[in-house]
Amino acid sequence: MQMRSAAQRPLRRAGPASEMSIKRSSYHHGNLREALIGATAALIAELGPHAFTLAEAARRAGVSPAAPYRHFRDREDLLEAVAMEGFDAFAARLKAAFDEGRPTPLTAFLRTGQAYLDFAREQPGHYVAMFESGLSIAGNSELMRAATAANGVIVAAAAALSVHLPAEGRPPPTMVANHIWALSHGVVELFGRGQPGGRAPYSAAEMLESGALIYLRGLGVLPR
Repeated sequence: MQMRSAAQRPLRRAGPASEMSIKRSSYHHGNLREALIGATAALIAELGPHAFTLAEAARRAGVSPAAPYRHFRDREDLLEAVAMEGFDAFAARLKAAFDEGRPTPLTAFLRTGQAYLDFAREQPGHYVAMFESGLSIAGNSELMRAATAANGVIVAAAAALSVHLPAEGRPPPTMVANHIWALSHGVVELFGRGQPGGRAPYSAAEMLESGALIYLRGLGVLPR
């Protein structure tokens, strides 16, 4: 969520090299699963979560149409694998951004917001698989674990912001985390689909940071 002076960049525009993928030229039998996940993430970024097929993922990975079935039951199984990889990478990125609250809880909290935006921009296929593909996270224990780990970083960051307040006056960290998560997702949607936010005189990062600061002041976490 840190403000950046750099020119505003669309959040869903990523080149092939930015997606966590394995190119066809680097395919080997030992990394078939990873190659298929990477190819599918790239397809989702290009076509959306409902347009890709196992056959096209296999073609992109440079393998036969039957090869995906060595690792995945069906298309849904492959989509879940993309989302799983995305949530794990997302959680790691948020954790690194938070850096245990250094140098201050507020600075660390704002960094996690920027990390959210960066992930959405740099890994659009994974992001869409995670949040916009219609997967049932609650119905998949592994996806739930990975998603909870990512959300847990924001919860910890929210809790760190309120430690200076009396216990009875602290807002619930989970509530704060969910509100900020929703705000972050909204900024991604607004700036990433060519909507009015894309023509705004401020960047996505500036919008997210200012919104978060207004929200936190309203809660009494920050001085007015």
